[in-house]
Order: sequence, then C-alpha cells, then structure tokens
Amino acid sequence: MEIELLLEYLLPKDFKIYFDIVKIEEAQKGGLLIHLDEKPTRPSEHSDKELVSKGFDKPVQIQDFPIREKAVYFMVRRRKWKDKQTGKVYMTNWKLTANGTSYTKEFAAFLKEIFR
Repeated sequence: MEIELLLEYLLPKDFKIYFDIVKIEEAQKGGLLIHLDEKPTRPSEHSDKELVSKGFDKPVQIQDFPIREKAVYFMVRRRKWKDKQTGKVYMTNWKLTANGTSYTKEFAAFLKEIFR
C-alpha cells in the first residue's frame, strides 16, 4: 500500500494507467532508471480486429523531474499487436513526451515556464 502511494506521486498519470513497472535501478550516469512495459490491453481503436501480442517495440528513454537532485529516467516499452488475418502490426501511440523532446509533458512544461 505504501509503495502504491509513493508511485502515485512519482509517476505521471498516463504512465500509471497504461504501464507496469518491471524494474528499478540506478542509471549508469547516476540517478534513477525506471523500466516500464505497456500493460497487455489491446488498442481500442482496433477492437474490430483479432490481435495477438507480439512482444515490445524498442525501448524509449524519457526524462522526468529529478528527485533529490538526481535525474529520473523512464525506459518505456510499448506493445506490438499483430492482426492474425493481415499480419499488420499495430501499436498504441500514447504521446508520453512533449513535442520535439525526450521529456515528459509535465517536466517540459515546467522547464519552459522557468526559462521564459
């Protein structure tokens, strides 16, 4: 229960809803590296198709607010879904970063405000 409360404050809202934490470790450059895998929920926009999970896409690193002056990074893996009939692969685009950055939307907005 205490861990869930802590995660409520650490993770951006979209991350908590759509991803599971699979590993937490110290980053090579220092700071915290939190590995997240997309939950096995089929993309709703393709609910008319018979999709099967085909693993994960290449991980993407996203930077968030530092904690205790140490960087925080999320390594995010999105699921790939294959249509059984056509063989076409689909993924959900969660738009987790601010446009043109590798920062979470909240962190990018904070930085933009500070450097105005």
